[in-house]
Amino acid sequence: MKIEAKKISELVTEIKDVLEGQFQNVCVEGEVTNLSLSSSGHWYFNLSDKDAAISAALFKMDALRNPHIRSLKDGDKVIATGDINVYPKRGTFQIIVKRIVPMGVGDLKEQFEKLKRRLSSEGLFDMDHKKPIPLMPKKVAIITALRGAALQDFINIYKRRSLWMNLLVVPCLVQGDDAPRALRQALFNTIKYSMEAPENEKIDLIVLARGGGSLEDLWAFNDEGLAYDIFNCPIPLISAIGHEVDFSISDFVADLRCETPSAAAEVITQYQTQIKERLFNAKNKLLMHMDLKSSRLENRLKRTNPHSILSLILGKYSQYQTRLKRCDIRNRLNELTRIHDIYLSLDNAIEDILSHFKHTLLDLSHKVESKSEVLKALNPNNVLGRGYTYLRSSDDKVLATTKDFDRLKTSQIKINFADGTREVSKVNKGLDAV
Repeated sequence: MKIEAKKISELVTEIKDVLEGQFQNVCVEGEVTNLSLSSSGHWYFNLSDKDAAISAALFKMDALRNPHIRSLKDGDKVIATGDINVYPKRGTFQIIVKRIVPMGVGDLKEQFEKLKRRLSSEGLFDMDHKKPIPLMPKKVAIITALRGAALQDFINIYKRRSLWMNLLVVPCLVQGDDAPRALRQALFNTIKYSMEAPENEKIDLIVLARGGGSLEDLWAFNDEGLAYDIFNCPIPLISAIGHEVDFSISDFVADLRCETPSAAAEVITQYQTQIKERLFNAKNKLLMHMDLKSSRLENRLKRTNPHSILSLILGKYSQYQTRLKRCDIRNRLNELTRIHDIYLSLDNAIEDILSHFKHTLLDLSHKVESKSEVLKALNPNNVLGRGYTYLRSSDDKVLATTKDFDRLKTSQIKINFADGTREVSKVNKGLDAV
């Protein structure tokens, strides 16, 4: 007889399909054991009771949505919601957790939602009943733990941003079984103090503040009696409980909800900060305007100073005197008549004439020298030095020929020698010495 056998993978696959198909979004409660965090950010642990145990895994992305996982430890009882998953390689199954909360938190969450719905239906959350927050409260009361970080954060921002606001700290329990009663009593005392105080000492705004924490830590602010006290409070009230993700009943009933106590301090002092900035800008503009005005008046005063006026008059006088000198034609004769050009032309002409005369004289001198040499060569006196003489008549005419001698009518004749002259008389065709 042949036995039909399935492969292990086939059997595990069938089991996987059945389990994963039928056990989705299951919710179990149990005790955490073997809790560990992997390097990739996944959490692995076992959920068990006295009779059984099951493996569980909370992957990284789901762990970010379940911050309670970081505060859990082995032995803690929790409520986990997730899907059954079969791991074929090992043939085991586990629950892939999507949500995990400590034991009791689920009940608190349900109570919170139930109270929230009831108070909302009664109109405690309606916007019509909320009082406006004063822009510039003169006195603010903060109800919180005296040594809590929330108060210190609030005070630091208050000191840095506030200009004239007075702060009244009302110490109170903000956690534990006695916290709701303490909060209601603190709120009652604050309202009573304001009603009995003088007009200038009355409280303009109340801040209910606490730092972050788990749902159990913040449970005091989910008290129904406190919610009605906040609703009936005659003074505007701000609720600043926990962090951005934390919500309480007080947040919904209060006239204004702020994410953190620091945010509440910023909201309260916001208008004061704006006024401070406007005053600072106005101061700067005023100083700038005053400097400009002062500078203009100073310049105007300098201009009206007698010394400045006298200096201006002297400057104008000097300017007009200079202009008058430029208008005096006596000093501008050459400029206006252009006679300097004529002078320059005359100078050039004189230089040209002198130069021409020099050249002409030089040429004539050369000619005279040349003629002088010729005359020297033809000078009869030079011939006389060689033993010759010549005759002249009494009227100094040279007797160059016998005809000139025969026609001579006078008897006086001059004989020129090289060293002098002698006169003789003409007698019968001869000469007689005188």
